[in-house]
Amino acid sequence: MAALPVEILFGVYLGLLTGIIPALVAFGLGFLFRYFTGVTIPGFGVVVLAVAIAGVNGGLLALADPAVLRAGQERLVVALVVVLMLAFYAHAKGDAMGAEFPRRISLRKLRERTLSTDVVEWAGGRGQVRVTVAGEVGDVEGYPPLPADRRREIRDWEWTFPADVPLLELETRTSDRLRTEFDLAEVSVRLDERARATVRAAPGVGGVSKRVPAGKRAVSLTALLPTGVARGDEVTVRNGDLAVDGVVVSATTDAAATDDPPDSREDESMADGGEESDHRPRRTSASPVTAGGDGRLTVAVDRSDADRLLTVEAGRVVVRSRGTRREYELVALLRRAGKRVRRFTVSAASDLDGVTLGDAALRDAHGVIVLGVKREGEWSLAPRGETTLAAGDELFAAGTASALSAFEEALR
Repeated sequence: MAALPVEILFGVYLGLLTGIIPALVAFGLGFLFRYFTGVTIPGFGVVVLAVAIAGVNGGLLALADPAVLRAGQERLVVALVVVLMLAFYAHAKGDAMGAEFPRRISLRKLRERTLSTDVVEWAGGRGQVRVTVAGEVGDVEGYPPLPADRRREIRDWEWTFPADVPLLELETRTSDRLRTEFDLAEVSVRLDERARATVRAAPGVGGVSKRVPAGKRAVSLTALLPTGVARGDEVTVRNGDLAVDGVVVSATTDAAATDDPPDSREDESMADGGEESDHRPRRTSASPVTAGGDGRLTVAVDRSDADRLLTVEAGRVVVRSRGTRREYELVALLRRAGKRVRRFTVSAASDLDGVTLGDAALRDAHGVIVLGVKREGEWSLAPRGETTLAAGDELFAAGTASALSAFEEALR
């Protein structure tokens, strides 16, 4: 028999050879049991199983090398201790990882990463990034192809956004901006870490008809238009004793302005959380603004008023006040506080279907608050805790970007 130190070294060597597989088994059992049940599996049972597996490994080694059978007691005791230590250690690590490992992993979470720092521009103490379109603009399957001039405009487009948002949210904002500015029916955007966008887009389906509210009719007439009339303004068309109320669908004058008014550009910038930038391209607004004078007005009116307006050759337009709009200020304040507002739809498979807002405790569970609920076209703003959610409801919730992403996963 060899000297004691040599036997100890042989025992450590034998323990490592026979203990690797039992350690892996102990790690896997500890991780899986804790991950799926939330309970720690008893270490004694894992160790007994590990020793049994180590015994099988030792028997296989003895078949390959008969010298293992002639090993002294010291070598076997040391090997057994090494196997037990490996099994205990692997079980503890597997249990700890099972407790910390996220329960839900999705592509959305894996892609929540920020932009490369070398593309961030600093202006006024805040980081911003300029999104540009890279390569050719592709078409969307199932939609007609984009006209060549619109494809060229999108390729030359760029916009400035805050830099402190994940790429996934930045892709959503870019898609919304492109859809609104170019009146697109569908748009898909994929950004890389350098804020270069790969865009696939489809032209808008329909023109004036899709902007006319349900139950209304659009009528065009010649009129003397005030300066600054734009789509969405509420007006009254007068001609003699005739007075018809409606909403502007489009308006043009012989000297129509081609640029957005300053107030409109400022509001859009605040709504997107962006800042004024000299690098922002100036282009024709999707909603032209009249310069004043004779022009053509298309207005959405009730069915009963449409026939009367068709007999009018020329009318006078009175713009009705809609008051001061505070929505942009509210959105800007939320964004400055690090909050975002997103729309969600409650699915039939969601745990929120049939649950009241009070029982859901969304603020405590997900870190979001519900600003409004839309059901069958009816709005409920600042809903109370007894409001019951149902499949198909649209929720407008506010919270941090990460909280909103986690909340969307919960709704699914």
